[in-house]
Amino acid sequence: MPAAPPAEAVAPLMRGIAVLRELSDAGGRTALGELVRSTGLARSTVDRIAATLARMGYVRLQGHEAALAPRLMELGNAYLAAVRLPGPLGPLAERLADELDESVSLAVPDGDGIRFVHQTTRRRAMSLNLRIGDLLPLERSAPGPLFAADWPARRWADRRGRESSARDFEERTARAREEGWALDDQLIEPGLIALAVPVHDPLGQRVCAVSVVSHTSRHSAGSLRRAVLPRVRETAVAMEGELRRTAPTTAPPPAAGLAHRTGASKQELGAGFVQSLARGLTVLTSFDEGRAELPLTAIAEATGLARATARRALITLEHLGYVTVHERTFRITPRVLDLGHAPLSRTTLREIAVPHMAGLVRRVHDSASLAVLEGDDIRYTARVATERIMSVNITIGTRFPAYATSMGRVLLAGLPPGERAVRLPGTGARPLTPRTVTDPAVLGPLLDRVRSDGYALVDEELEEGLRSLAVPVHDRGGRAVAALNVAMHSSRRTTAECLTGVLPQLRATAADIEADLHIASRFGGIPVD
Repeated sequence: MPAAPPAEAVAPLMRGIAVLRELSDAGGRTALGELVRSTGLARSTVDRIAATLARMGYVRLQGHEAALAPRLMELGNAYLAAVRLPGPLGPLAERLADELDESVSLAVPDGDGIRFVHQTTRRRAMSLNLRIGDLLPLERSAPGPLFAADWPARRWADRRGRESSARDFEERTARAREEGWALDDQLIEPGLIALAVPVHDPLGQRVCAVSVVSHTSRHSAGSLRRAVLPRVRETAVAMEGELRRTAPTTAPPPAAGLAHRTGASKQELGAGFVQSLARGLTVLTSFDEGRAELPLTAIAEATGLARATARRALITLEHLGYVTVHERTFRITPRVLDLGHAPLSRTTLREIAVPHMAGLVRRVHDSASLAVLEGDDIRYTARVATERIMSVNITIGTRFPAYATSMGRVLLAGLPPGERAVRLPGTGARPLTPRTVTDPAVLGPLLDRVRSDGYALVDEELEEGLRSLAVPVHDRGGRAVAALNVAMHSSRRTTAECLTGVLPQLRATAADIEADLHIASRFGGIPVD
């Protein structure tokens, strides 16, 4: 039976987290009425919580449904940065996956389970469906026995009293303790086998396990051990060396004014905004790389909250298992990944962009598209059309020559000079309209101007009567990975009106997409196509 909450616990924060967890368990999207049923909360309470989370950018409200939004991942990112494992160890896990052509995971202990903090998955017809943030029972995983190897006798005695399978798990743990590795032979799921090796920090503590997961169509348990164990052990040693070599950089505290912004939202929305929920969740964003352990004073300063307010939030979060406290120092726990990180970790750029594009279309009353560069062409990956008798009719998957489109030009302009020159058309390129620029000697300086201006305006070069304006969408490293445009009939606006009326809206939308993309991709790849 769960322990009763402390007297100083913040009830609205507990209710808000309950809603987030139910929404996460539902796969990231569900009806508000279903949240009422699953949480037992009143409909008015669920509506206020949903409105608060939407204001924070953590959920999107679509009619009577709520959906998790990428910005929510900043909570899980706070843990992943603080624990300092996916950042330095992720590249080594990816290299191992490439060498073995198998899926590789990093997992940490979380109560009676193991939680994944990194995944490198091979794309196959039968591929692994585990995500960053997913939780598995200790006894049904390869890393589980490694983490249980140091359990005290009392914990084993308690487990034997609760579970009939405890003896089997205890025997597996004893073997793992002796051999230094553990095997899961179809315990996760029939057909899946996994082998794990522990990774220790500079103090000799087990901090995570690196595991290789395969399928019985590729390996038996014995052949997997023979094929991968030596290489996994070498990787674990390399990971331990990386943890010794790389001292954590201290990330700056969150931007000042978090408390002020929640206060402003409260003033604007009144009773519809649950300020204590918003404040409690912002406490989690205090943690980051180099900020893994924080005293109350540092948390209050980082969030701008009063010490008493931060303290009550921390008491609540400790009760729920999202932080621990030792000698007045607080540490964030992997349970924070329960708050939507797993379903959101499979987000694509299209899914990130479309809600922002819909808002752009409502404001400018013209269609918006997203495209990527593919060879010498652009390929449309997302589109939100306006409702007009005459509008630009393009479907997802459509390809056009990059040199003749606004999106193609911003993407070409972002390439290194050598790569850009290779993709420009030759002297014999076919003009699509009388206004199409095809001469490489003219296109080169034109792209330099696009790169300098940060946008491209193409007027009737792809099709007569079609005018479009595009800006790039950049990843965390500053690389233009996609382009966003607004397209219209040339009779709708002059080119000057495009620059004064549409360009600011287009840039603001691209910035919103980039902000979500940077949060979502901090510890995992986001497919852009």
